[in-house]
Amino acid sequence: MTRENHAFQELPEAKTIQPQIMLELDYYTEGPVLGNDGSLYYTNLAGEGIYRYEGGEPILWGKGKRPNGQAIMANGDHLLCDSLTSRVVHYDPMGKKLGDVSPAFINGIKINCPNDIAIHTDKGFFFTDSIRHNGGVYFVGWDGEAFAVASGIDFPNGIVYHKEKSLLYIAESYKNRVLKINLKLPESSPDYMTILATLPFNDKNRETGNLPDGLAMDIEGRLWVAHYGMQAIQVLSESGELLASYDSGIPLTSNLCFAEGYLWITGGLGEPGPGRLSRIHVGVKGM
Repeated sequence: MTRENHAFQELPEAKTIQPQIMLELDYYTEGPVLGNDGSLYYTNLAGEGIYRYEGGEPILWGKGKRPNGQAIMANGDHLLCDSLTSRVVHYDPMGKKLGDVSPAFINGIKINCPNDIAIHTDKGFFFTDSIRHNGGVYFVGWDGEAFAVASGIDFPNGIVYHKEKSLLYIAESYKNRVLKINLKLPESSPDYMTILATLPFNDKNRETGNLPDGLAMDIEGRLWVAHYGMQAIQVLSESGELLASYDSGIPLTSNLCFAEGYLWITGGLGEPGPGRLSRIHVGVKGM
């Protein structure tokens, strides 16, 4: 189904949304993705595991050092940000580690903490390197080409690539905002990287009470933001207008993905744990 021939999908009212807690876990969770096999996969960072949610139970699928955000390729392989080894790692569909696919340095800059990833199906993938004040966004091609897309970002976190419009969306955690990068423009253009939206602040306006984390885009082009310290999902229009806020069911909300009308959400009650996996029924398809 293309965007041209589907019925417009309205957002549900916040008062109708009741989060369902699906799993209570030992470790804080991250990196939810829907696999080609229809299964949900997630990571648990401090527990060093990559899991498949199957039959209401977590099944260990693969291991990493500090597995974080992940994406799934057309052939079912996984690309995973390992924040401890400072690499993006390639796994086959059975969870076997095939090797690192990102270099230690890009443009002479040491990669520190890969956090989240978005695949450009034709050429390669983008990932965020989460450090304070001068974090970066990078591209790595299937042919080994690698370069910086943007720098000077205060803890870049979640990332979404809109292929049709050649746009990147980045959660800038410690500025409590979402950035938009227009890849059609030269980096010297003032419109190359702009602020899409500044998000709501918590009551006490503490840095750690905000922190936008993971991002996902629905078929209407709306951007869904996991708002770490707000126990919330914020929904933004393509122009950055706040359209809705939903209770995530998780005090520290890390990431999200769409699957069969549900929004699946990761995070926990603390770091390194305990962790939680929840979902809310939104009736909306992902991009």
